[in-house]
Amino acid sequence: MPGIDPFTTARLPRIVFGAGVRSRIAEEIRGLGGRVLIVTGGRSVRATPVWDELCGDLAGAGIAVHDVPVTDEPSPKLVDETVSAFKDKGIEVVVGLGGGSALDAAKAIAGLLPRGNSVMDHLEGVGAGVPYEGPSLPFIAVPTTAGTGSEATKNAVLSQRGAGGFKKSFRDDRLVARVAIVDPEFLASCPAELIAANGMDAFTQLFESYLSTRSNPMTDALAWSGLEAFRDGFFAAWQGSGAEAEAGRSRLSYAALLSGITLAQTGLGAVHGLASPLGAFFPIPHGVVCGTLVAAATAANIRALRDRDPAGRALRKYAKVGSLLAGRSIDLREDALDRLTETLEDWVSRLGLPRLAAYGMSNSDMERVVAESGGSSMKTNPIVLDPDDIAWILRQRL
Repeated sequence: MPGIDPFTTARLPRIVFGAGVRSRIAEEIRGLGGRVLIVTGGRSVRATPVWDELCGDLAGAGIAVHDVPVTDEPSPKLVDETVSAFKDKGIEVVVGLGGGSALDAAKAIAGLLPRGNSVMDHLEGVGAGVPYEGPSLPFIAVPTTAGTGSEATKNAVLSQRGAGGFKKSFRDDRLVARVAIVDPEFLASCPAELIAANGMDAFTQLFESYLSTRSNPMTDALAWSGLEAFRDGFFAAWQGSGAEAEAGRSRLSYAALLSGITLAQTGLGAVHGLASPLGAFFPIPHGVVCGTLVAAATAANIRALRDRDPAGRALRKYAKVGSLLAGRSIDLREDALDRLTETLEDWVSRLGLPRLAAYGMSNSDMERVVAESGGSSMKTNPIVLDPDDIAWILRQRL
């Protein structure tokens, strides 16, 4: 019997998970410093009683509070302007309170405040290539949605939209949150369409982590646990009520957290390879990209694997996920693979996920999207897809 191949793990935050744990935010901040910068989403958290409660807790603890909103996916300009505005304010702790955009912005800001330099010094692929030497201020991640898993990763994803747009990462182990506070109760105020899009992001990250060429037995176990939780909780969180919805939100938050942990260890796949140029060129929310493409990308990968690697482990893993999502063991591999693609196609239809054309993409954009899809995520896809395969995925959802 073969042994286990060597693997390494990336850093993780200390994780505080459970309903009601948001009450510990002020305590965690106080343990790290007395002057905090809180980066939030544009309005969702600020419009809830949670914001007033938190401000009251912080005032009671004697903590000086500064705050800044992020109204869209974070850009290098927003990060640089925030760093410039607060570099001389004596900030000791940075908190990201919101969805993935708020967390990614906060992560980058925490990493840059001690030196005050531009994020373009370090941004992968488009920056100046200056090595990041730190230090980062202590960063606390408090996700209020369940999708990106940014609370558990070392990369801050920043976007610049338009013809010369990009979606790239500022990435370093020192950017990992000191503490991640994951409270499923935040999801109770999320609209259904946000639950749908973010949830499909979490699913895709778990799914692609499990199929990644860099997966290992540890990440497989975590991804599988997350996939089980997603299967059992997502639709209840999306459209359920009462105790069913509460349990669903807990499972979905757990799945999203694990998706961040696993992607940080393994990398992802074709869906996220395409999400980078699509998010850069068009105003498509990241979760929508994931949800709308995952069925087509799965079909393309399975077709390529059947042709070029029919005896490999990837097809076996796809078949296992097909049985998992079906809720029963499917003995014949081909039946399990067919059931997997049918299930994912049904989800895309059931959730009403929009097509790419709804955000302005047309056939004339195909070549440039395909050309820009070869980033790090595509490199850990379970099989190398050629440009025709990638274009086929896009056409299915155009």
